[in-house]
Amino acid sequence: METKILLFTAASIAFFHTLTGPDHYIPFIAMAKARNWSALKTAVITVLCGMGHVLSSVLLGFLGIYLGAEITRLTNIESFRGGIAGWLLIIFGSFYFIWGIKKAYAERTHLHEHAHEDGTVHAHGHSHLSGHVHSHGTGKANITPWVLFTIFVFGPCEPLIPLVMYPAASRNIPALLLVTGVFTLITISTMLVMVFVSLWGIKLVSFSKAERYSHAMAGFAVLTCGFAVRFLGL
Repeated sequence: METKILLFTAASIAFFHTLTGPDHYIPFIAMAKARNWSALKTAVITVLCGMGHVLSSVLLGFLGIYLGAEITRLTNIESFRGGIAGWLLIIFGSFYFIWGIKKAYAERTHLHEHAHEDGTVHAHGHSHLSGHVHSHGTGKANITPWVLFTIFVFGPCEPLIPLVMYPAASRNIPALLLVTGVFTLITISTMLVMVFVSLWGIKLVSFSKAERYSHAMAGFAVLTCGFAVRFLGL
């Protein structure tokens, strides 16, 4: 009975912790939209980052159990890690936002008029990136998932520490593993649902006129998440 209550608590906390933390899904929504990730790629990156996010806290909890550390000390470490994750989101979001603005500026279309011998005049448009688009963003496309993964490894799961410490104190290893598994499963499942429901909703809205600003908007979204984590404690 005690284990069932603990598992229900772990599932509930994992769900609401993820749902109320926009940094758990907004970066993936923004990057998937801006970089045109496939559904499979979006899911894989989200799952890997979610696992890194949860399991880093699990390892910290296990280390604390081994060293006999108090919950308060582990919570303070998690809080410190949260500050680092917030700053990393701010830095990454700022750089990506600036790069997105530069890219949008380079992609702006210019009209050029041409007069023919018969007196007819026609105009056509072009952007500065036409003809060599393939060389831009390739490196960033490869590094972006790794940057997100690194940030999420630093991102703490403060609610998980007490849940892990409780069965550990009574040396209930099966309960300890079950709590960890349930918390991880619910966290990642909630992340995936939020990401894909949001992407589905975005598809219903036309952004054709603002399409060239998609990278800048993605960077701004990540930057906003960073401020929310660092200064609002979300």
